[in-house]
Amino acid sequence: MQETETTTIDVLILANHAEALNGLLYISGGGWTDAHRQLRDGIVPTNHFGIGVSVRVPWHETNVRHKFVLEVQNEDATASVMRAEGEINVGRPPQLTPGDVQHAVLAINVDTVFPAPGAYRVVATIDDGKDTATWPFRVHDTRAG
Repeated sequence: MQETETTTIDVLILANHAEALNGLLYISGGGWTDAHRQLRDGIVPTNHFGIGVSVRVPWHETNVRHKFVLEVQNEDATASVMRAEGEINVGRPPQLTPGDVQHAVLAINVDTVFPAPGAYRVVATIDDGKDTATWPFRVHDTRAG
């Protein structure tokens, strides 16, 4: 067991849809970096997407609350399109070998209207910045014919 190891974000992925169930992360249409939205009569549509996360929790940080923040920001981080916060607390099941690492999976599905086409990023933060992961993506507009 390495006492200097800390809780980290192992996986952050953007998907068409994401679910976390029974310790498993289900991703549908995962890994994309470009969202295309079709404008009709000048109306900007709502975009639906999922965000999947896996957090690595070392033995000595189990049974401790860890603050988690998930945010979708514009390119220069001056505006937030979506923000969710919560806590995770990973326990130690009886069959866990001392020193083993645990993983907590999280999924959130978002329905939002992006204010403009361009670059955005998903930012996941654990324990007030102890670890941060980002996933950049672009929103593109097309006109309906």
